[in-house]
Order: sequence, then structure tokens, then C-alpha cells
Amino acid sequence: MSTKEIQLLRKKFIIIAMFSFFLVMLFIGAVINTISFTVTTVSIRSTLTSISRNDGRSEEDSDKVDEKRPSLPTVVDAFSPTYRHNHFFVLSYNEDGTLAKYNSNTDNTSENNLVQYYAKSLLQFSKDFGRYGTYYYLRGMSESGLIQLTILDCSAELSSFLRLLSATIATCLLALLITFGLVLALSERVIQPEIENSMRQKQFITNASHELKTPLAVIRANTELSEMMHGEDEWTKSTLKQVDHLNGLIQNLVLIAKAAEREDKSVMAQIDASKCVEESAANFEAMAKQSEITLQKEIEPNVHLIADESKVRQLATLLIDNAIKYCDEKGTVCVFLTPLKKGKNGLRLTVSNSYSAGAGIDCNRFFDRFYRQDQSHNIDKGGYGIGLSIAESICKQNGGSIKALWKDGVISFICQLT
Repeated sequence: MSTKEIQLLRKKFIIIAMFSFFLVMLFIGAVINTISFTVTTVSIRSTLTSISRNDGRSEEDSDKVDEKRPSLPTVVDAFSPTYRHNHFFVLSYNEDGTLAKYNSNTDNTSENNLVQYYAKSLLQFSKDFGRYGTYYYLRGMSESGLIQLTILDCSAELSSFLRLLSATIATCLLALLITFGLVLALSERVIQPEIENSMRQKQFITNASHELKTPLAVIRANTELSEMMHGEDEWTKSTLKQVDHLNGLIQNLVLIAKAAEREDKSVMAQIDASKCVEESAANFEAMAKQSEITLQKEIEPNVHLIADESKVRQLATLLIDNAIKYCDEKGTVCVFLTPLKKGKNGLRLTVSNSYSAGAGIDCNRFFDRFYRQDQSHNIDKGGYGIGLSIAESICKQNGGSIKALWKDGVISFICQLT
């Protein structure tokens, strides 16, 4: 895994962690405020009912004095509290809608007039209990048969609820910021060993490749000398063939390491992908003709993309080279290039070839490094099972994807780059 991929994995982890924490905070805040609002509403309705039953006097207005020692409220009291509201109003109406009786515990003339004005609207409401501004109301019938409207000023309770809601939001935002800082700092420390390990792996591959080249060179030299002294035979030919195979394998190992290094140093720019693919395909025309393979191209012009031009060329080269190598005898290789959306950056590159032996093969395995469906067939073709793995890596680097499909004797590799 390259440094860029590790950093991308870190970003995904941060996003998932923060989103999960946000959902948890949202759930906690919603539960707390819902409980608070529900308990407050139940208490208000209970108080309105009490005032309505006592004809303008709440059950709190009692002459009895509790001589017991005052104590702290219990948990039950916290969820069924009794509030001491300042202002309440009880209005009784005749059937024709005229005010028959009015009772209030405040002498504020302007407030009394305002409540009587509000009451005309409240009588028309469909619900018997609800809120109107800062007032809660309860509508019912009095014992004398009059329409009774009890109104309670709940400014203090609503202000308390808004304070709790504001405090919850502020606390959640602060907690998110603190958590983001912690996750950002800790994730950097967590991935540092992985980055160092990735660098050590690439360095090991490079060093090991150089170390292996020397004994292989000696084996080749000794074998060639033996051929000069004793003549060529099947054993020397086999040895030289295996030396060439090992040299190719070492070169591909170095290619993997260098590809990861180039990934971290990619130069992104606006490129003409049509030109890149056209030129890459043109390089294989002679090879296809020599192998008696038909190379068809359907490349739309002026397909542009923000990417590393060398990577796009490498992708097209890998796919076309792979298609020609494993195409059926006198088969056909097709190269298609189209934009994802007209007028926008992005492309779809499809390279297909005749492949009658593809029935029942797990096409997804083609992208595994050093994977071979047929060992002897791949060795004869000169492949090492690594080209498609590099192609997949290039697609991922450009925010795209690659997939393989086999149908009716044709295998297709479909790439999308954005």
C-alpha cells in the first residue's frame, strides 16, 4: 500500500469516525431535549387542568402549611415537576360567544386585555390543548355548562427549554471540534508506522532486485560459456530460459516499487486522453499484424481528463498489450474510448479481445498480483500476472474503477476514470 493510499484510508476513517460520533451526539441531544419538552408539556397540562377544576385557583394555592423539613426533589419529582406559574387566566363563555366570567391572578390591565383578544382566536382552534405564542391553553366545559378557556403564561418554561436546546447544540458542536482534533492527531500517529513500513517494503524490493541480478548474471555467463565449450543442449537452453524469466520477474518487482513512488509524485493536469490512447494503440499495430490479430479502434476525439498523462498512456499500453498476448489465434482486439458525460471530464476505456477459454473463469482474479489462470500458457506468453494489477492501481489513483467481463467468447476490460 502506497503512502497516498494510506493517507486516503486515513481520511475515510476520519470521515466515518466523525459521522458516527455526530449521529451518537445527535441521538443523545434529541433524547434529552425530547424528554425535557415532554415532561414540561405534561406538567403544564396538569397545571391547566388543576386551575380549570378549581375555577381559577391552582392546587398550589392552599392555606395549609407543610411543617415537615424541606427536602430535595426525588428522581420521580424531576420527571413530574409542579411549576409555580405567575400568570393564569380563566375565561367562561356563553353559547352565543359572549364573555360570562373572567378570572386572573394578575392586575396587569394590558396583559388582561391582550389575553382576552387572544382568547377569541383560541376558541376557533380545533384542538382543546395547545400553545399560542408563550401561552398554553386548555378548553373545556365548566360545571355550570359554560365554555371554559384556561390560559397559562409559560414564558419561563419555554425560555428554559430554549436554553437547554441551545446548550445542547453548543456542547455537541464543541465536542465535535474536540473529537475531530483528537482523531486527526491520533490517526496521524497511528498511520505513521504503516507509512514507514510501506517505504521499507519498497526499499527492500529495490535492494533485493539489485542483489538478485548479480547471481543471475553469473549463471547466464557460466551457461553461455558451457555452450561455447560443449555446445548447446536442452539443459543449457532451459537454464537460459529460466534466467530470462527470473530477470523479467525482477523487473516487474522493481516496476511495482517505482509505480508506488510515482503515485506519490503524480503530476495532474488537463490532458487529451484521445491522443494518448490513439498513440498507445498505434504502437501495437505491427505486433498485432505479426500475430495475425485484427486491431480495431473506436476512439472519440477530444476526450479530456485531469490526470497524469504518463499514467493514462501506461494504462492503455498495459491493457492493449495484455489483450494481444492472450487473444485467440487470428482473433480480434478492440479499443473503445468514450467520454463519461459530454462536456465534462472523465472517460470510459474498454479493451476487449477474443478469448474462447474464458467460460467459467473468475474474471476478478485477473487483478490479483502474480495470478495465472494457466501457468504454462502464461509463461509461454511472457506474462507475470502483474500488468492488470498495475492497471487497477492506476484507475484507483484517478478515482475510477476497472472490471473484467466475459461474454460470448470475448473478454472485456472496462475502465472508468474521472
